[in-house]
Amino acid sequence: MSTRGDKAKAYFTQGYNCAQSVLMTFSDITGLDEKTSAMLSSGFGGGMGRMREVCGAVSGMFMAVSIVCGYNDPADTEGKKRTYQMIQTLAEKFKAQNKSIICKELLGLDKPEGTHIPDRRTPEYYKKRPCGDLVKDAAEILEEYFVSQGVIKE
Repeated sequence: MSTRGDKAKAYFTQGYNCAQSVLMTFSDITGLDEKTSAMLSSGFGGGMGRMREVCGAVSGMFMAVSIVCGYNDPADTEGKKRTYQMIQTLAEKFKAQNKSIICKELLGLDKPEGTHIPDRRTPEYYKKRPCGDLVKDAAEILEEYFVSQGVIKE
């Protein structure tokens, strides 16, 4: 397997949010430049704008796979079914590795912190948060999926 997981983790340690870190890792596959990827996914960090709902790494994975393998015709019911199945499969793989796809559960929180203000990225922040490993997992899961679908070669 390539280093996409490590690349996603490196983006996260540079200060990008979880969704940005995963989506940007696949810019070469999605056809989006890194700036567009970062802008598109910027509101999905912290479990959707820091509400601690669906994990940003999972959202980034879903965005990337939808751009590459999704549907665009509202009459394409088969494409819609295929896309939803794909999303559920990726979610189950992430959940199997991490026990949840919900940010607050992954962080061990009972409830969101109740603020839109992100924590400062300090060495202590990176030590206490599993997010770097979660973006790595999401990128590796997506890469595996893309390989299995023939989108990219091993």
